[in-house]
Amino acid sequence: MTEGPPARGTAGAGALLVGTIVACAGAGLALGALVGAPAPLAIAGGAVGVLGGFRVVYGRFKDI
Repeated sequence: MTEGPPARGTAGAGALLVGTIVACAGAGLALGALVGAPAPLAIAGGAVGVLGGFRVVYGRFKDI
């Protein structure tokens, strides 16, 4: 019988991914508020957060 990743590792990966997305979207929103386009830059920040989040999660959990 093979064992999967521990539940704590799975939850940590999800939290890390969501945290990265929210942080990047927040940064985009803040930058957008300064230049007068908060919604488009928040969406763009979220997209960058998805890509960055996958990279961060892969780098952190690639050994599992």
